[in-house]
Amino acid sequence: MEFKKRILCIGAGYVGGPTMSVIALKCPEYRVDVVDINPDRIKQWNSDTLPIFEPGLDEIVKKIRGKNLFFTTEIEAGIKAADIIFVSVNTPTKTYGEGAGMASDLQYWEKTALQIIKHAQNNKIIVEKSTLPVRTAEAMERILKASNRNIKFEVVSNPEFLAEGTAIKDLLEPDRILIGSHTDAAGTKAAQAIVDIYAHWIPRKKIITTNLWSSELSKLVANAFLAQRISSINSISALCEKTDANITEIAYAVGSDSRVGSKFLNASVGFGGSCFKKDILNLVYIAQSYGLHEVADYWNMVVQMNQYQQSRFVRKIIREMFNTVADKKIAIFGFAFKANTGDTRESPAIFITQKLLEEQAVISITDPKALGNARIDLAGLDNINYETDPYQAAEGAHAIAIVTEWEEYRHLDYQKIYSSMKKPAFIFDGRNILNHCQLFEIGFNVYPVGQPDLNHFK
Repeated sequence: MEFKKRILCIGAGYVGGPTMSVIALKCPEYRVDVVDINPDRIKQWNSDTLPIFEPGLDEIVKKIRGKNLFFTTEIEAGIKAADIIFVSVNTPTKTYGEGAGMASDLQYWEKTALQIIKHAQNNKIIVEKSTLPVRTAEAMERILKASNRNIKFEVVSNPEFLAEGTAIKDLLEPDRILIGSHTDAAGTKAAQAIVDIYAHWIPRKKIITTNLWSSELSKLVANAFLAQRISSINSISALCEKTDANITEIAYAVGSDSRVGSKFLNASVGFGGSCFKKDILNLVYIAQSYGLHEVADYWNMVVQMNQYQQSRFVRKIIREMFNTVADKKIAIFGFAFKANTGDTRESPAIFITQKLLEEQAVISITDPKALGNARIDLAGLDNINYETDPYQAAEGAHAIAIVTEWEEYRHLDYQKIYSSMKKPAFIFDGRNILNHCQLFEIGFNVYPVGQPDLNHFK
């Protein structure tokens, strides 16, 4: 079959795989190849068990895979054939050298740029899909132009704004698509080529075009603002617990103000995932590098508040369980950083589990999708059991800690669970998703986040 254009995506992870699947679905006249250096990951993309869980993704992949969507490890051939190359490689936080703990590690991104130089044989549009520091496009352009070959590369920024668990919906019905480019004729033409892709299914008014630097910085700022809201409401949850105010009522009252809005105002054990912490620390590092230390300190507090919330949750478990959890079984309900994903990167559950183990607790972990990643995250640690069945996880436990807001946890038979637990039985609802009064009537001692406790010791 003859295709109008060929699109290549380098990187078959949480962004590249779903994004390219939707593009292939909506643009049947384009051939879309997704390549990755990890052969096991590509093998999974070509199987009935995809490497990531995302509602709706399986159906799309199975519908178009082998038609105009292909998963392969043949990076060299893909680069040669592509008209447009999306770069969606991992850009983790540096763990070494200058900027360690804050700056993005761009080694994989640079290696990809060098691969493109080596194998490209004609003009290409290079699309930044990875989350990158502002002005990274400039560095990529320098690398690409250093080839001294008669090939033109036009770099475009197209950051992703996907929320894991709703990524397919976010792709099909996005709030906006952001495309940044140079404002000269060549840059504008390249941006239009990317606009044309998304215009297959997204209204033009939702496709925003900016200069390169605004697009790159917008991604970091958007995530920083969202994380800020979570840390802000969590800071107030601590005050609520001291004053017997109810954080849910406060969030509703504040969120009802049209100037504020209700989203991201749910108090919890804190945010996780691959983006929020990394992007905020990246923003902190950028601000510091320009001498904007007050700006850096401001945003760094968002991360510190998130860590404080997780530490506070653990301290509350220990304190309310008579100041010791040694040899007590605690069931961790949920290990993914949020519901509807198997992703555990920066999940609060990792910190909570590690700290409880340090206190010599016995841990039983259950999660519908994340047990495999949990085993990897906690490799080498003892006194942990992994259970697919939450009833088994809670059997014989002294306490349950709700760490991920999986919908199925709302509908469990807690009378049955209570009957199987040690007494007194505790529930620490780190996501405020359960019916606390009902649990109290069953016999549980209930400890929400930012709401009055319900216990039988008073």
